[in-house]
Amino acid sequence: MVSAVFHSPIAAAEGSAIKTESAPAHSAGASSLKGSQPASPSMPEQSAPSFDWSGLLLKVLPPLFGLALLVGIWAMVSIGTASSIPSPLETWKQAVLIFSDPFYSKGPNDQGVGWNILFSLKRVALGFGLAAVVGIPVGFLIGRFEFLSRMFTPVISLLRPVSPLAWLPIGLLVFKGANPAAIWTIFICSIWPMIINTAVGVQRVPQDYMNVARVLNLSEWKIFTKILFPSVLPYMLTGVRLAVGTAWLVIVAAEMLTGGVGIGFWVWDEWNNLNVKNIIIANFVIGIVGLLLELALIKLATAFTFEEVKT
Repeated sequence: MVSAVFHSPIAAAEGSAIKTESAPAHSAGASSLKGSQPASPSMPEQSAPSFDWSGLLLKVLPPLFGLALLVGIWAMVSIGTASSIPSPLETWKQAVLIFSDPFYSKGPNDQGVGWNILFSLKRVALGFGLAAVVGIPVGFLIGRFEFLSRMFTPVISLLRPVSPLAWLPIGLLVFKGANPAAIWTIFICSIWPMIINTAVGVQRVPQDYMNVARVLNLSEWKIFTKILFPSVLPYMLTGVRLAVGTAWLVIVAAEMLTGGVGIGFWVWDEWNNLNVKNIIIANFVIGIVGLLLELALIKLATAFTFEEVKT
């Protein structure tokens, strides 16, 4: 119901008169109180919060202890194996020598570690990019349409457990080259996490959203852009992160078998030269590059993940 409030002109006039008469008294009282009360002392400024040293130590010390434990075990193993495994100090000196000129080039089979890392990352980027272009749309279609889900689920279940290196001979047979065969191997091993995670994300979209879209008679493009894509994005980024980790693992093994320039070929070449120091350095380089890729994708996933506000 709509209610109306009527103001009497008499009451309004009386109210204004009362307000006019009481105003000077209030002003006088305020001025007298102001004159009689002493000035209040200024409030002390709040001190800045002290730095949380305990939190910093809790973040820094455990990783340092873990690395120290690793180096200690490594040193004991190097002493107990009659110098067949180099000590941490010897490996560090060799690493300083290698990274003093990481981009030298003395022929197609003798290049610095920097070039090997860049060539491996290039292959990973090509194979992973192709897998994303194919796998993400396929995952959306499988998750959106039940017929396609029933159609492709047995195929994915059959092919996904196959070892990535088992696809390498097929790539060599089809593409007649080591470089495209390595890219093919990365593609075929990276596509499954993106398909599966994207499809699962689509299937977990609340049915209420789809019912509203059906009532509003939204087109498939509107459903994709307004409902599916924002909801599926965290699942999709998780699949991307898993796929990149798998691709970086596979490229090292593929390059060991195919040869050429790459971090995997560098490891195999150093083994043929019985240079164990460079093999250990290569293992650390592979781990650091993989860790950086993982952290970058975690940051990306965190930026696009929205937490629900608890009430």
